[in-house]
Amino acid sequence: MEKFKRYIVFIVGLFVNALSVAIIKNASLGTSPTTVIPDVLSIAFPFTLFNITSFGIFVFIFNLLLVVLQVIILRRNFKLEYLIQIPVALVFAYLSDLGVQLLKFMSPANYFLAILYLLIGCIVLGFGVYLEMIANVVMLPGESFARAIALTFHKEFGICKVCFDASMTIIALILTFALMQELHGVREGTVVAAIVIGFVARIINKLFPRVPEILFKSDDTVDAEAAAKA
Repeated sequence: MEKFKRYIVFIVGLFVNALSVAIIKNASLGTSPTTVIPDVLSIAFPFTLFNITSFGIFVFIFNLLLVVLQVIILRRNFKLEYLIQIPVALVFAYLSDLGVQLLKFMSPANYFLAILYLLIGCIVLGFGVYLEMIANVVMLPGESFARAIALTFHKEFGICKVCFDASMTIIALILTFALMQELHGVREGTVVAAIVIGFVARIINKLFPRVPEILFKSDDTVDAEAAAKA
């Protein structure tokens, strides 16, 4: 029963993350750091396959690459159960692509509204990351990659998440100029999201430290809290 509740929390987090990606992308100030590279690639190579745009397809390919990198980083510590990230990434890619299409009506009429959508998206995404952390069953490859770095080098998860997001932003910036010789997909919103999302997850965790204990049995809470603090 406890495992079932954890997966329910994770599934909610998955939907929240996909929704937030769509909100941030439709704010038109750049996408979230975990999807900025796929966004740049989708702009450079636009196509549609099985009613899924190149954005959703590149999101899945990018997340698949992150799973491979986890294998390299964790080595013997990589567990076979982590491979569940692959179907999860597929669902996330589909939901993100679908969300972008469904929320097109949120196209901001002015810069102030764009900033508002961006901040809402960042807060929602930070909350989604927090739900993944306390569920402690599986994470999206982006967060799981940051966790792998944290576990391997004994660093705090929130700090590793911020560094990961910043690195993705820099790589996307290089790609957009290399592929299109001008700025696409990476804007001030991407930088803001790279700084804010990881800290939002940390703040929520510090403000509500007893949530895992309330949702799950006390003997499982230790593992959830350890994952959140990693």
